[in-house]
Amino acid sequence: MTVKTPALDAPQKPNAKSMSVILAIAGIIGTFAMIGNTHEAGTPYGWYSLLPTLFVLAVALLTHRTVEALFSGAIVGLIMIDPQQIVGNVVDMSMTVMMDETIAWLILVCGLMGGLITMLEKGGSILSFSEALVTKVKSKRQSMVLTFVLGILVFIDDYLNAIAISSSMKRITDSYKISREKLAYLVDSTAAPVCILLPISTWAIFFSSLLEDNDIAEAGKGIGAYIEAIPYMAYGWVTLLVVFLVATGKIPDLGAMKAAEKRAQNGQVQPDGGVDIAMGEDVKAHSNSTVGVLNFALPMIVLVAASWYFDIDLLAGVFVAMIFTMFLYGVQRLMPVNTMFEAVYDGIKIMMLPLATVIAGFMLKNVNDQLGLTTYVIETVSPYLSAQMFPAIIFLVMAALVFATASSWGLFAVAMPIVFPLGAHLGVPVSITIGALLSASAAGSHSCFFSDSTVLSAQGSGCTAMQHALTQIPYALIGIVATAVFFLVIA
Repeated sequence: MTVKTPALDAPQKPNAKSMSVILAIAGIIGTFAMIGNTHEAGTPYGWYSLLPTLFVLAVALLTHRTVEALFSGAIVGLIMIDPQQIVGNVVDMSMTVMMDETIAWLILVCGLMGGLITMLEKGGSILSFSEALVTKVKSKRQSMVLTFVLGILVFIDDYLNAIAISSSMKRITDSYKISREKLAYLVDSTAAPVCILLPISTWAIFFSSLLEDNDIAEAGKGIGAYIEAIPYMAYGWVTLLVVFLVATGKIPDLGAMKAAEKRAQNGQVQPDGGVDIAMGEDVKAHSNSTVGVLNFALPMIVLVAASWYFDIDLLAGVFVAMIFTMFLYGVQRLMPVNTMFEAVYDGIKIMMLPLATVIAGFMLKNVNDQLGLTTYVIETVSPYLSAQMFPAIIFLVMAALVFATASSWGLFAVAMPIVFPLGAHLGVPVSITIGALLSASAAGSHSCFFSDSTVLSAQGSGCTAMQHALTQIPYALIGIVATAVFFLVIA
């Protein structure tokens, strides 16, 4: 197995322009240090709390280096907080993030999911599944619609959707010269946007528990409150419509996606710098096509069923699915046990870059929490809120915060105690407030270039996170604008 080195992540050769940028950034960091010295511990930083995130966005767009941009933004924030203790604070923050239960869960889930998919790939199961689908798919449009449908069917978790669908559909979309960026868009758009609309997903379980923890719903009735708000989760509904129209050709290629599709039609479906897994010439489809398809479908069914059985826990599901797959392959003697474990190890290695991106994003979130970013933004806009404007403004503000921090879950633990009392004071129905918040969560996660679903969709499809995000953003903006209009109309 070989992995291409991402060209966009390679060090850039310094020139006069880049040196000027570096000097300017150094000056900004020096300014941040002085700002940090003017604040006593525990006091708000005001609009200065926006600066680390703005710094990240600027560096990422200039360099196309996601992990480095996130980490440097976190460093800038720590300099603002206490420039004299920067080294100790970096160490403490790193330890805090790595010991976070969510990060531990994410590392295990993504690593094991990468291992499971690699094992299915090395065993020829994904190839068998793809070849079986090729006989059913007769056009480029059908291949995109099939990707859309599979994305909806795999609704239990956005991680599962992002990795499994992209890995299984690559060969089919490649055969019709569909760019990997468009595949990533189709997959990502049926991940978080679908998960919020179904009350039997990891998103629903998490947010319904938050509703109970914040006394918005009575104990045991959080999922009921969640279900009542599903009609108001407009971003999910709008995004499903948009991605369907894109898949059927009703909405044309826009912006960077147009260039990506033109390149694919010229024969290069994978962009320069995109990471892909080369299975090698020894990987072959099963001699019996039905058995080959079952060798892919059964582990996926077990994965979903086990996750459901263990209270929508994808970690438990992927562990059970791996054991089942090893037993299934062992009985058929498809792969030696040692080869199966080597495939798992290779899959874990492949997931290191997306994991590093998400971990760096959590570091930035940790710093933003210390700077009081979320509280500052909400308190700044609250004087301008009215019952008519509340849902739309809360949606836009929270979506921007999720985009800036990639914290589609953790951010709302901070925001809920502020947002819901504001909504109640203005007389906004609880269901509409929940719908606005969940729409914001999905919109921010969908459009953010370093969110977990974006990174995993890009990794599974074979392009970089920045390539995926830049080609996806026009469609995400359509969904965001339409959702804001929806909340203005119903208020």
